[in-house]
Amino acid sequence: MKKTLLTLSLALASMLSVNAFAQAKGEADPAGSKAAPSAPATKAEKADAKAARKAEGTAAAKEAKVGDAQPTSMGTAKAVGKADRKAAAKKRKAAAAAAVKNGETMQPSK
Repeated sequence: MKKTLLTLSLALASMLSVNAFAQAKGEADPAGSKAAPSAPATKAEKADAKAARKAEGTAAAKEAKVGDAQPTSMGTAKAVGKADRKAAAKKRKAAAAAAVKNGETMQPSK
């Protein structure tokens, strides 16, 4: 019982001491890590900035269209016609049937 009480009291003391020492004293930002407060931008300033960004983006897009992108292929055409594929399938099926008949492979169960 004493060990448990001692352990709990030490844990409670460490939790409370962390909060007590974590509080800063004095000025909130002594290192000056935050930016100085400034007045919010007006609607006119925002519109001017937006127009400048839009013009810059348009110019960059026009330059990129000149020839940077390589044309992409939609795939290659099949080199073999439909009749040839059917003939090859028949040949494979006949070879498989012959192998099953000779006992070289097992026939799949249905």
